[in-house]
Amino acid sequence: MAKGYSGSPKHHHRLEVKRNRLTWILGVSFLCILFYVLGAWQRSSTPTTTQFSAYNKGGCDSHVTTSDNGNAAVGHPSSTNLDFASHHQVVLNSSKTVNQFPSCDMSFKLLRCLIPAPPQYKTPFKWPQSRDYAWYSNIPHRELSIEKAIQNWIQLEGNRFRFPGGGTMFPRGADAYIDDIGRLIPLSDGTIRTAIDTGCGVASFGAYLLNRNILTMSFAPRDTHEAQVQFALERGVPAVIGIMGSQRLPYPARAFDLAHCSRCLIPWQKYDGLYLAEVDRILRPGGYWVLSGPPIHWKKFWRGWERTREDLKQEQDAIEDVAKSLCWKKVIEKNDLSVWQKPINHVECLRSKKLLKAPHMCESDDPDTAWYSHWCPSCSCFLLYTYSDIHIVHCGLIFLLSFVLKRYRNLEACVTPLPEVSSSDDVAGGAIEKWPERASAVPPRIRSGSTPGITAERFEKDNKLWKERVAHYKRIISPLPTGRYRNIMDMNAYFGGFAAAMLNYPVWVMNVVPINSNHDTLGVIYERGLIGTYQDWCEAFSTYPRTYDLIHASGLFTLYQNRCDITYILLEMDRILRPEGTVIFRDTVELLVKIQSITDGMRWKSQIMDHESGPFNPEKILVAVKTYWTGEATQKQL
Repeated sequence: MAKGYSGSPKHHHRLEVKRNRLTWILGVSFLCILFYVLGAWQRSSTPTTTQFSAYNKGGCDSHVTTSDNGNAAVGHPSSTNLDFASHHQVVLNSSKTVNQFPSCDMSFKLLRCLIPAPPQYKTPFKWPQSRDYAWYSNIPHRELSIEKAIQNWIQLEGNRFRFPGGGTMFPRGADAYIDDIGRLIPLSDGTIRTAIDTGCGVASFGAYLLNRNILTMSFAPRDTHEAQVQFALERGVPAVIGIMGSQRLPYPARAFDLAHCSRCLIPWQKYDGLYLAEVDRILRPGGYWVLSGPPIHWKKFWRGWERTREDLKQEQDAIEDVAKSLCWKKVIEKNDLSVWQKPINHVECLRSKKLLKAPHMCESDDPDTAWYSHWCPSCSCFLLYTYSDIHIVHCGLIFLLSFVLKRYRNLEACVTPLPEVSSSDDVAGGAIEKWPERASAVPPRIRSGSTPGITAERFEKDNKLWKERVAHYKRIISPLPTGRYRNIMDMNAYFGGFAAAMLNYPVWVMNVVPINSNHDTLGVIYERGLIGTYQDWCEAFSTYPRTYDLIHASGLFTLYQNRCDITYILLEMDRILRPEGTVIFRDTVELLVKIQSITDGMRWKSQIMDHESGPFNPEKILVAVKTYWTGEATQKQL
């Protein structure tokens, strides 16, 4: 049997929380004072220099290789009639000195330099061909094609990789494996739209689920094989670098219709079922968990797994016990597949737990959040120093020193409570539409009023607005409908209106909700059948370099202009953007001029244009294209 909840009594727990909080406050206050003094001393004693002169001495190689590989031209903003300058009096000084960022050395990365693409980098294959092929020069790692050769994960054929769709647990291919699952649960009627694959390999499972209109967030908890997630993104399949450790995954509660593990090497039965409890948190009421591989059906397969029958039986029994403690129902076990289903509400679960005297329900105040953060709300702040998860900021009021304390939420070995219902037949949190109606229907979180300040009318107005804006984008970015852009990121997604308006194009969108937003809308985005994540844009995003074709940033820099140096955000955008990729900024003209002055030094080509409604709208659009250049090949690479 799974172990019961081993936490301390409530009053001891509260005392411990208060004691920990006081310790944090005292420690951070000391660091605030220390680094304020150091910062003041540095600012008074350091002579004025060119902005990046200190970094230009860091040994970065600024070698640039221009494109001669015949790559298809990107819809460059200079080819569009951008009439901003003719309508406005803002002076764009073309004679000013541009601070050029150096390229990073190929062997290491500096803070203020540009990460070069590998020598001979090529524009990726267009979707849907990219699902099956990727250029070797873009991801020059052949180890996986050797180690997993007999399992058909990936094969090297000349100057390109081919992805046959195989996997450790699906030697007949991902399509046949998904067909097997489809005989056990509904995969084709729109009930299941969002999925999470916790052990994705090169994400063939997620790639082939796209044929069934199921959008999968894939990650590799133990990325022991080089660049699995990078392979997935190069294929045009959603994926992130992720791990199931001690903190929550960056997704809201009740996000996914399906969770999947195919020999993903996560010890589900250990630590009082901690990891399975996290799957329970992010799984929608009535959602499914599919597990294949050891220890499932161990009586038949145990000889091939090089483990004893006793060991496998003990593991499966422990997993079954954890699932029962979460109030899941075992749907079926067939061959090497086993399926559980989460209840649609906790009416019976609470009744049984009260009867069994097993206080296993979590007491967390917000099941959606992945971390706590507390900012100085009344002053302008900039980042002074970062130490682990403590961020010290200096605020621009006289003698006022404040701090931001951000602590990631720890996993809890307990059942995340579902919203209350009036009947045992009701779906907790509200029923959602099947796909594709789900994309435009008012999400339950808005319909029920559980997202403060957000109304159905506001949601529908936002939908209409983004349809008009995306129609405008199509006119100014010609390759949008062609498959040239596949991986897209919306850095400030709000309701996901931009992503919903892009559904007719051969793209997928990573919807990002900044933790500093006024409203936590990521749960709304998932209820629309879209995917996304939380992010603090003062930090790096969890992905490899060159993994997005187009980045959309609407109002992001208004949100972050006083939180951290926007140069770092722009350098991070450059890191994750492919060569010849495009960025669309929407913001005030003052911010866009500042952004443009920085991106000019990042080898981007850009131009400011008027809002689609005309020159009198104070919001403007900056369209930028990252130019093609590569790092210099080392002797080993030659």
